[in-house]
Amino acid sequence: MAKVDFYLLTSRQPQIRERFACKLTEKAYRLGHRIYIQVEDQEQAQKMDDLLWTFRQGSFVPHALMNTEEASETPVLIGYGGEPESEMDLLINLCAEVPRFFSHFPRVAEIIDQDENNRHAGRQRYRDYRDQGCSLETHELSI
Repeated sequence: MAKVDFYLLTSRQPQIRERFACKLTEKAYRLGHRIYIQVEDQEQAQKMDDLLWTFRQGSFVPHALMNTEEASETPVLIGYGGEPESEMDLLINLCAEVPRFFSHFPRVAEIIDQDENNRHAGRQRYRDYRDQGCSLETHELSI
């Protein structure tokens, strides 16, 4: 069963969830992992695509949107509405609900910021993962 890490962010900075997702993606990529970032829709996918190029000066995280020509050759995919066709090591979930395919990943990352709606949805996802028998760990981060 998947190991799920909940990252609780205390900062109220704009786009803090997405920026932390970029940092986490970069770290996992440098460790040789393949990462899938699950987002809500095309608009959020495009924002994450842009942010991965610009979140930190000097960073390089090769990535592609799912269902594009580059997707099969890229270690980081951004998608919505479905799961990646290739095997991935880490699922970073930026959606309000638990992806139905989460159990296909050995690791899942959930990022919770100070937005009340996100915190409420995060609590529900925590219960859902717990009910599925996942190993859960919480990390409170002051960033």
